[in-house]
Amino acid sequence: MAKMCDVLSVSKSGFYAWKKRTKSTQKIQKEKLTAEIKKTHLESRSIYGSKKSTKVLNRKCIPVSQKTVSRIMQEEGIRPKTVKKCKATTNSKH
Repeated sequence: MAKMCDVLSVSKSGFYAWKKRTKSTQKIQKEKLTAEIKKTHLESRSIYGSKKSTKVLNRKCIPVSQKTVSRIMQEEGIRPKTVKKCKATTNSKH
């Protein structure tokens, strides 16, 4: 532990104080929101992006902006599946 503190140029007492510190309310709220975003993404069979996920969360009385949802999805590596649209072809020799 002492070598790691020396390499990172941090005091040992500062490291242990950081380790004991409790999570901030902002971090706790972000973790809850991240879990909720993951849940809605899975419920949509991984199809919804940030816009639709935001609408679902707002309907669940979780006020959040689309920009926030987009940022969290990007940080967590959550990407929607792209659905290929059917390409209608016609047979002209029928």
